[in-house]
Amino acid sequence: MTGSAPGPRPAHPQLLRPRRGVERTTSTELFFDLVYVFTITQLSHYLSEHLDWPGVGRTAVLLGMVWLVWIYTVWMGNWLRPDRAPVRATLLVVTLGSLLLAAALPTAFGGDGLLFAGAYAAVQIGRTVFAMWAIRGQPYVSDSFRQCVVWISATGVLALVGGLVDTPAREVIWIGVIAVDALGLATGFPVPGLGRSTPERWKVEGGHLAERCQAFVLIALGESILITGGTLTQHLDRVSVSAFLLAFAGSVALWWVYFDRAEDVMRTLADAGERAGRLSRLVFNYLHPVMVGGIVVTAVGDERLLHSPGEPVGWADALVVLGGPALFLAGHATYQTVLGYAGVAGRVAATLLLLALIPGTVALATPTAVTAGAALLVTAAVIVADRVSERRASQSRGPRSPLR
Repeated sequence: MTGSAPGPRPAHPQLLRPRRGVERTTSTELFFDLVYVFTITQLSHYLSEHLDWPGVGRTAVLLGMVWLVWIYTVWMGNWLRPDRAPVRATLLVVTLGSLLLAAALPTAFGGDGLLFAGAYAAVQIGRTVFAMWAIRGQPYVSDSFRQCVVWISATGVLALVGGLVDTPAREVIWIGVIAVDALGLATGFPVPGLGRSTPERWKVEGGHLAERCQAFVLIALGESILITGGTLTQHLDRVSVSAFLLAFAGSVALWWVYFDRAEDVMRTLADAGERAGRLSRLVFNYLHPVMVGGIVVTAVGDERLLHSPGEPVGWADALVVLGGPALFLAGHATYQTVLGYAGVAGRVAATLLLLALIPGTVALATPTAVTAGAALLVTAAVIVADRVSERRASQSRGPRSPLR
C-alpha cells in the first residue's frame, strides 16, 4: 500500500513567523516605523503649504502611495521573522527606500517626481520579490506572492511612467497606481495561468496587524503634537498656550476614540481564524489610510489654530479644523461597522454635524479657536456616548461581532 505523497514544505522555515497567538512587534519593525514620523511630517507640511483643492488631491495621492509601501511591508512582517538576518536586512533596505520616498515627497509633483517614483517602485518590487523567495513552499501563501509580484511589478512600472511625465498626467497615472493596487487586492491578484489568491488562505495573524496599524496611528497623532509643540515655541504667550491646550485636547480625543477598544480589536482579529485575512484586508489596507488622512488634516488645522486663534475662519481653515475630525470619524465609523462594534450611529451623526458646521462657521466669521472648540466638543460627545452605551449594555453581551 503506497502512502500519500508529502505536501509541499517551506524552503526557508527558519524565516517564517510561528503562530503562537499575537506576535509582538519587534525592534526592527519599530525602527522601520521611525521613518514614517518624518513621512507624516512631510505630508502635513505639504498640505499646509498647498491648502487648495489641487493640493488636497495631491496630498491624498501621496498618502495613498506612502500607505501602500508601509502596509505591504507590515504584511511581509506578518509572515516572516524580522529578527532573522535576511528579513532584517530587507527591512533596513526598505527603511532606506522609504526615507528617500519621504525626502522626495514635497516636490514629488515637481522636479523630484522620478526620484519619488523610483523609490516607490524599488521598494515595492524588491520587497515583494524577496518575500516570494522567503515564503517559497509555504502552502497557499507562496502562490499568493507569485500572483502579487506580477501586480506589484506592474504598478511599480506605472509609478515610474508617472514620474517621467509632467502634471496633470502624473496625478492621473499615480491615481491609477493606487486604483490598480486596490483592484488587485480586492480580486485576489488574478493572473492567467496562476489563478487568484483568496484571503481565507493567507494564514494571517490578525492581532499583529492590528498592533502594527495602531502604532502608525500613534505616529500620526505624535506628528500632530510635534507640529503644535513646534509652533508653540515660536509664540510663548497666554493666547498661544491656550490654543495649544485646545489642540492637544483634540489629539487626545482622537486617540481616545481609536484606542478605547484597541485591545478588543486585537483579540477579535486574533480569534478570527480564516476570516482574519478578509477582515484585515478591509480594515487595514482600505480604512486605516482614511483615518490617518483625518489625523493629518487635523494636524494642519491645529497649526492654523496656533498661528491665528482669534482670526475668523475662511473656507480653508474650516475645512481642516472641522473636516479633519469628520474624516477620521467617518473612517472609524466604517471600521466599527466592519468589526461589529457599537457606536457607529454616534460617529456618523458626529461626522455629519462637523460637516454641517463648516459653512455656518464661515458665514458667521467664527474665530478659529471657537471652531476648534466645537470640533473638540463633537468628538468628546462621541466618547461620552460610548461610555453611556457601555454602562447600559449587559455585561454578558460582548461586541456584536460578525465572527461569532
